Parts: sequence; structure tokens; C-alpha cells
Amino acid sequence: MLIERRTPCCGEHRLPDGLPPLLERIYLNRGIDSGEQLDLALGKLLRTEALGGMQTATALLWQAIEEERRILVVGDFDADGATSSALAIRALRAMGARDIHYLVPNRFDFGYGLTAPLVEVARELDPWLIITVDNGISSTEGVATARELGIQVLVTDHHLPPEELPAAHAIVNPNLQDDAFPSKALAGVGVIFYVMAALRSRLRELGWFQSRGIAEPNLAEYLDLVALGTVADVVPLDHNNRILVQNGLQRIRSGRCCAGIRALLEVSGRDLETVTSSDLGFFAGPRLNAAGRLEDMSVGIECLLTDDPQVARELAMQLDSLNRQRREIESTMKEQALAALEPLQLASETLPAGICLFDDSWHQGVVGIVASRVKERYHRPVIVFAAENDDMLKGSARSIQGVHIRDLLDAIATEHPGLIRKFGGHAMAAGLSLPRAGLAEFRTLFDRYVRMQVDEQQLRGCMLSDGPLAKEELTIDQARLLRDAGPWGQGFPEPLFDDRFLVLSQRIVGGNHLKLQLAPEKFPELRLEAIAFNQAEEHQLVTGQLLQAVYRLDINAWKGRESLQLILQAIIEQQP
Repeated sequence: MLIERRTPCCGEHRLPDGLPPLLERIYLNRGIDSGEQLDLALGKLLRTEALGGMQTATALLWQAIEEERRILVVGDFDADGATSSALAIRALRAMGARDIHYLVPNRFDFGYGLTAPLVEVARELDPWLIITVDNGISSTEGVATARELGIQVLVTDHHLPPEELPAAHAIVNPNLQDDAFPSKALAGVGVIFYVMAALRSRLRELGWFQSRGIAEPNLAEYLDLVALGTVADVVPLDHNNRILVQNGLQRIRSGRCCAGIRALLEVSGRDLETVTSSDLGFFAGPRLNAAGRLEDMSVGIECLLTDDPQVARELAMQLDSLNRQRREIESTMKEQALAALEPLQLASETLPAGICLFDDSWHQGVVGIVASRVKERYHRPVIVFAAENDDMLKGSARSIQGVHIRDLLDAIATEHPGLIRKFGGHAMAAGLSLPRAGLAEFRTLFDRYVRMQVDEQQLRGCMLSDGPLAKEELTIDQARLLRDAGPWGQGFPEPLFDDRFLVLSQRIVGGNHLKLQLAPEKFPELRLEAIAFNQAEEHQLVTGQLLQAVYRLDINAWKGRESLQLILQAIIEQQP
């Protein structure tokens, strides 16, 4: 593991006067050099008209609402898809849609997106319009089937498009090749939020709300859903996404969130008043995702749609139970995956640059998480496969900086036709289907193509640090300052610091967590509480030992009291 310290952007900056020195340093380290980039007011959002396809999309939606046609929302089976589905349904109902339903494919029966078999299921609901949310841009066959059946299709998606686009009646996707929308980082829930905002503007111009006696909806009421879906989908938090997430967090903190998000956070033990983007990403999001991973995302969508706190609580408890099951399955699969690589651990140069793992017993819904865990351990792209049936495998890929995993799969598919049956995704995550008989060939190709894009240093792993903290910065007040300075997330990472510490005491808690008391080498009079999650097996520390740690400042709340705590992200043991 390498530690590299961030360097601030060069030249003069226009950050606000009076900004605390620590924050100024952190913002400059992330390329923020003006106060405008820190202005997260809703009025600073990119305009809806900048996103392509809106005229055709809103015309379809307007016709469906005015003629009281049946609308069917088809979502994805993850948190982004669930929040997108709930937002579309809530917003359309508020704007006067009377006949609206949703359908989410069971990943084990239908796979991802608007497939032709899923359209046949949708046909039984007799929709006039299908709206895809967080999927659809690769659903060429499904859209063609819908059109043959006389069903209108509006695709709203954010995934990278294939060469051949589906023949939908309208497509809204900021990542289309000719789309001029400045932010390419919208999550699926962000895209449908923009579509609903454009529809509201169109209905307002048509005098719809006034003529029908409908109160014009305040779309800011749905920003809690946008925040959860955006953070959970790990899209980059550019300025536009930070505006969406920050305003969603503010609604949650003030108690103005939907009953389902409140319940998800409460069953996770999170405090609504101090909720952060990390709470959405590591607590609410996984519980919502668990439904799609193990069973059916319908329970997650229903949790986000209900306004009854008791119903929301019951559904959130079901999701919490599913998440515990998911963790147990993940733990077993992770142990098996690491065991398969264990013979190579002592000679890491023999590890493939791109790792492919498969076991017939592995669960389709959990392969993505296991791929993430193996990637974190070995610092290289990983694909974990599970059996779809006797002939086909389904894989989930996670990548590292410098390897655009979706483009890499595209290159393999182009140069070796027929090997990969389907694929799609982003720079850092993707999914694919592969014939079982082609796994050995694919494993060799994957390693070769990764090696073409990375060097050995990249495969050693690197953590970017904002450097050491001064004595006066190691306080709970500074921890609060950083907590409130976000939202932090992908592309706008939470501040990490590094320094050398002396171990004063250490013990194992919770099975595999290291609970430590540390003294900074430069400030030995300080006594700092620290915890390293899931690192007890990797490090057998002893009292009096020196270590270098990459850490973040955290506030530990226990029995009504708050104290400073360091969360150790990485430990490098040092010699005295």
C-alpha cells in the first residue's frame, strides 16, 4: 500500500474569506478554487432544458396524463432503481396521473433491464406507456418488442450507451454521444428528477394545474430520494450532484423525508439530525439494495412509497433482515474467494492484473459486493461470476483508477466476437454474461487487457491523503467542521489524513475490528481513540508498536456522549 499526499490546485483562488485553514486546504486539494463551486443552493442546479430529449419525453408524459392512459414504470433492482421508481410514481401522481404502476424484474428470472420476456409480463398490465428508470439504454430487443405490441416507450437512463440505441419513442440520457448536458454524472434518480421537473414546467405552461385544481408539486420534496439514490449508486459528486445530495440531506435532517427513508435510517441506528452522505451510502443504501440482491425490489419500492410510518417501519425491518442474510452470504463467498487466491498472496507479482473468480455455489445477487471486497484487498480489477444456468455465467466487475471497466469489456467483445453475450456499466463497475465454456479464455484475455492499461505500481494500491493534522486540528470541533463541509462521496472524497502513531493499547471487538488508543508520534501527550474496521486478521499489533495510519476524523456517540475517534482506513506497521 502506497500513501500519496494530495497537492492543491495551482494559481490564485477565490475561496471565501474567513474559511477555516483546514477546509481551505481540503477544498484546494479537490480542485475547488472558487466560492461558486461551494454554493450548493438549488438555484445553482443545471437547467432542465440543457438535457436532451426533454421535449419529446414531456410530450409523451403529458399525453398519458391528459388522456388518463396507463403508465408503467420499469426500474432496476438496486437502490438507484428503487429511488428512481418511487420518485417517478410520487411525482406523476402529484401531477395528476391516475393510472400508474411499476414493475421491477427479478434479477434471477429476467436479468437486467427491459428485456423482451419482461415486456411480455408487462403486456399483461396493458400499459400505454412504459417509462424505464435507471435502465433501458441497452434494451434494444425489449423496446422493439414493446413497439410491436403498440406500447409507447420512454427511456430514462444514465448508463453508457451502446453503438445501437433502442428505438424508443423518447430517450433522456446525459451520456448520449450528442447530448450537451454539462454533467455526465447524474444517477438514474437524477435523470428522472430532471424529467419530472421538465414535465412540471410544461404542465405549468399549459395551465394544467390551474384548470384541474391540482396544487403544483414542489419537486424539492423528492430530493431525499435523489440524495439516497445518487450516493448509493456511487456516481461522482460533481457540483450538480453535490447540490442535489446536500439539499436532500437537509430535508432528511429536518425530518422532511419520506417515511421509508426515515425508517431505513432508524433501523440502521442513524440519527436523522446529523445524517451524512456516508450514512446513506453505508447504512440506508445497502438495506435497500438487499431486496434486489436476494429477493425482489418491490419491498424496497413499497417502503419508499408508503406514507404510513408503521408500514414503513415494518418494511424497513424486512429490508434489515434481508441485509443481515446478505452479509452472511457475502462473508462466506468472500472467504472462499480469498482462499482461492491465498496461494498467491506471498508472491503478489504472480497475481493476475485482472482477477476473475467463479464458484458454482455463489449467489448471483452478491457477486458485486464480493468483487468490491477482493478489489480492495488486492488493488486490481476484479470480476466475480456466479452460475445463471448450466450454460451461462453472470459476472459483476469492479475496477480501479486507470481502468475503464466498461470500455475494457467493449474492447474484448469487439475483438473477440461471441465471447461476451451481454455487458454494460460504468468506468468503475460493470456487469456481463458469459458462456461457461468461455470462462478460461475470458480469464486470460481479461488479465491481458488489464495489463495493457496499468503498471505494477498501480496494482500496489494507493491511498490519497490530505496530509498530517496539527495538534490543534485533532479535535471533535474539527470533526464536526468536516462532517458539515460535505457532502462527500465518489469524486469528492471525504478527507483522509496520515501520520505516525504509537500504540498505547489494542483489543479486538466485534469479531474482526481493532479498537486502539494511540498517541501521535509528534504529540505524544495526546491520547486518541481509534478503530480499524475488519482489519484484526491483517494486523497483529502490540502495545508500544509504531504504525503509520491513514485515517479520518469521526464523532463517536455513546450513551448520549460524543467524543473524537479516528477511523483507520489503512495501517502500515513501522519499525521503531
